[in-house]
Amino acid sequence: MSLTPPAREPTRRQLSLFGVEAHDPSAADLAGLLAGTGQVVRMGGTARVSIVVDRAWRVHVLIAELALRGLQATWELDTVEGHISVRTAYATTLARLGAAWLPAAVKRPPPGFHLNGPRLRLWAAAGGGPDQHGYVLRLGPADDGCWEPVGAALAAVGLPAVLLGPRAGGPAYRITGRRRLSRLAELVGDRPAAAPQAEWPA
Repeated sequence: MSLTPPAREPTRRQLSLFGVEAHDPSAADLAGLLAGTGQVVRMGGTARVSIVVDRAWRVHVLIAELALRGLQATWELDTVEGHISVRTAYATTLARLGAAWLPAAVKRPPPGFHLNGPRLRLWAAAGGGPDQHGYVLRLGPADDGCWEPVGAALAAVGLPAVLLGPRAGGPAYRITGRRRLSRLAELVGDRPAAAPQAEWPA
C-alpha cells in the first residue's frame, strides 16, 4: 500500500459562505471527524483525535488535511481487519476541541455545534461515499447520543439527511436529491487528488 502524498488539485468551485474556500483551515475543523466515527482523548492540556478508515486514499487525504492545520499525524494498518487508524499527536491546539466534545466520559457534540465546508470535507474524507440512493456519511456505532444533533447540524446547512440504522447499513446519514448533493459538493470543495472520482461528492 503506497502512502506517498499526491499533489493537491487546484480549487475551481464558486466561493460559498459555508464552503471550504471561505474558511482558513483550523484545528476546530476536526469536529467534522468527531461528527462521524472519530474519537478524541484528552491528556492534561492537550488532546488527540483518532479515526479508523477503510481505504488508503483516505489516509492520504487526512494526513494532508491535518498538516494544513499544523497537526502531526501518524497511521497504522491493522493487518487482520484491514482497517487503518489515523491519529494526531497530542496537541494543545486540540485542547479546546477535546474539552468541548468530551466534557465527561462520553463523546457528545457541544451546544451550538455546527457544520461548514471544512468540517464536512474532513467527514467525507474519513467516512463518506456513494450508495445507490445518494451519498452516505458514516457515524460512530457507539455514538448514538451524537446522531440527532449531528443530523440537525446537517439540516442547518441545507443538507437534511436520512438516518440509516445498523440494519440498513448504518449508522450513517444518507443525503439524497440532486439539489442536496450539489450543495454537499459545493461545501466540501474540489476533490483531493488521492480521492477516487466516484467516491467524492459531485
